[in-house]
Order: sequence, then structure tokens, then C-alpha cells
Amino acid sequence: MHKADARTPDRLRRTASWLINLASTHSHRLVSEGFAAAGARGYHYRLLAALDEYGPSSQAALGRHTGIDRSDVVAALNELAAKALIDRSPDPSDRRRNVITLTPAGARHLDELQKVVDRIQDDLLAPLTPAERDQLTALLARVTDHHAKSRP
Repeated sequence: MHKADARTPDRLRRTASWLINLASTHSHRLVSEGFAAAGARGYHYRLLAALDEYGPSSQAALGRHTGIDRSDVVAALNELAAKALIDRSPDPSDRRRNVITLTPAGARHLDELQKVVDRIQDDLLAPLTPAERDQLTALLARVTDHHAKSRP
């Protein structure tokens, strides 16, 4: 625990939103550093993971699946295409739209990035047992799913 965290008022240390913000700050730093060291960005991992799970997709669908803004999706896909990690081809049913496909090199890169993500999880959740990690992840997923459903 960081010294400043140890002096955090007890009232705040018993407030979930405050603790989530602190954990998020640590998590963001670890993710940024981990992906930077791997020559990637978080958007790359999110897009490759979505393509791996959902298969070939339109740019718009990738934005919906990942929560990435449309203009950021295009920029990140351009970066991935330049590295031959994705293939972009016209949609046969609508020539105005592109279909994005994960390439074999993209699948390998996703596996490499997954190792980075796994190391980040181990670092972030170091004080927790495997069961506690699973429980925390399930609870956070439940909270985020609830709020995602309540958004317009």
C-alpha cells in the first residue's frame, strides 16, 4: 500500500466509489505501462479481442462491442492494418461498409497481449487469493453490467 493510501481517512476507505477510483488509477498506470512496453495500446487489445470473440465485424459493430468512439476505432484499425494484424475488405452486402477480420498475425499478437494483460492482473490483484480475484471480478462485472443497462 502506498503511504498516502494508509493515511486516507477511514470514511473514504469504507466508500466503494473512492476505493474503485484508487484501484482504477493504479490499474490505468499498469495497463498503460504494460501495453506501451509491448508496443501496443489498450484499443488494440480491445479490438483484437472483439474480433477474436465475435468474428469478422463492421467498424461500427467493433465500436459498439468495445465502447470505443468511431473515430478512435478507425485510427486504431489503421494502426492494426499497417502491421497486418487485421484485414479490411468491402462488405459484399454493402460496399460502403468494411468488414474487419483478424489475421493469423493478429491472433498471435492478441495472444502476446493477453500475456501482458495476465501479468497486469497478477500485479494489480497481488494481495488477493485466486478465489478473491474471481469474486472481485464477478462483482465488478455485475456493477458495470447494471450501469450499462441503465444507460440510454
